[in-house]
Amino acid sequence: MIRNLAEDEKPREKALRHGISTLTDAELLAILLRVGVTGKSVIDVAHDILAHFSNDLGRMARTSTSELTGIVKGIGPAKALTVIAALELGQRCRASGSRVKPQMTSSQSIYDYVRDKVEFLDHEQFWVLMLNKRLGVESLEQISSGGMDATVVDIRMIVKRALDARAVAVALIHNHPSGALNPSIQDDTLTRRIKAACETLDIRVLDHLIISPLGYYSYSDSSRL
Repeated sequence: MIRNLAEDEKPREKALRHGISTLTDAELLAILLRVGVTGKSVIDVAHDILAHFSNDLGRMARTSTSELTGIVKGIGPAKALTVIAALELGQRCRASGSRVKPQMTSSQSIYDYVRDKVEFLDHEQFWVLMLNKRLGVESLEQISSGGMDATVVDIRMIVKRALDARAVAVALIHNHPSGALNPSIQDDTLTRRIKAACETLDIRVLDHLIISPLGYYSYSDSSRL
């Protein structure tokens, strides 16, 4: 148990004495969880959670509060939310630390930039990258979130947000939880409608990516824009 560890091995004491960067992933997670459960120290619980995600922090960062809740005994909504909030703060810190706006010059660059948001979701979401005249990212905005097979997209909202962001171009992104990468008839229709609405305001639709755990499909690469 934690109380039986040497002072330098206790996560909080270790961080205070030697710096937070000296802690392992499990020790950092243990500080967030604070206490363990009957028969297991908080570090044991942290190891169990990490093992559930195959020690992949990137995958863990893409999980939801509801998914994290109940993974191991003693992890309720409050503790799960604390962990998710810390992971989100880390991602925002990393994003804000970049002074150079990444440029979306290819479907691969778009995929690399957004895949963490949607790749492993169990429901569909629709996102839009707002781009400047150099195709640099001004913002990444979630437009809608739906069920396993579809999500309702308000084209007017896309246009409004693009205007608010002063975007010169946009890239559309949504995911297929099923793993299928081929666009549906509904995807084709939605893409045409969004492109037509944006063109009336001189906003270019750079691409529309469909993302799944198996990779991505690009409308632009397929010459379908």
